Amino acid sequence: MVRRILVWDVPTRVFHWLQALSFGVAYLTAFSERMRNYHVALGYILLGLIVFRLLWGFVGTRYARFRSFLFNPKEIFSYLLTMVKGRPAHYPGHNPAGSVSVWLLLALGLFICVTGVLALQDDASDLVVELHGLATNVMLGVIALHLVGVLMSSLLHRENLVRSMFSGLKSAESEKGIHHHYGWLGVLMVIAVVVFWFAYVKHPLG
Repeated sequence: MVRRILVWDVPTRVFHWLQALSFGVAYLTAFSERMRNYHVALGYILLGLIVFRLLWGFVGTRYARFRSFLFNPKEIFSYLLTMVKGRPAHYPGHNPAGSVSVWLLLALGLFICVTGVLALQDDASDLVVELHGLATNVMLGVIALHLVGVLMSSLLHRENLVRSMFSGLKSAESEKGIHHHYGWLGVLMVIAVVVFWFAYVKHPLG
């Protein structure tokens, strides 16, 4: 019997949308010196969000934990084949293809943030700056593939995955949903981001 269960806790959803927002706006403000403080502030926010997500991947709720979407190459390849055939298996959390994008987005996001911080130093090398830009472009490609994957999965499973990342609910047959929303933590995340944003813009580091 298919029913709606709670899969994504509030902190996971807040992280997802704030990550997308901070990276997107940081990219748009990267080409203007006048917007430099905004770009840097967003970079620090993205770094803080990723650090949180790495911790939450170990102590968070069932489907937020890394162990819930650890798939080997064979499982990933098999899932992609079933997608091509139009009969992919349903996963309450991240599916094997989606897990690849999650790992890449986290790794690339962390690399972009670290190289961005290094690029701010007075003795930053041209290589660091080039790597920062290159990783950003790769990130854009991964995001594009991720969006295509979300669209395909939504169509094949007849389930709006974008809406699920807002509501936290997904359809499942027998899997158990999570019991705690951790809404208070999501609120604290938003407050921390807003406070840091205004504090940094008013008094930028360096």
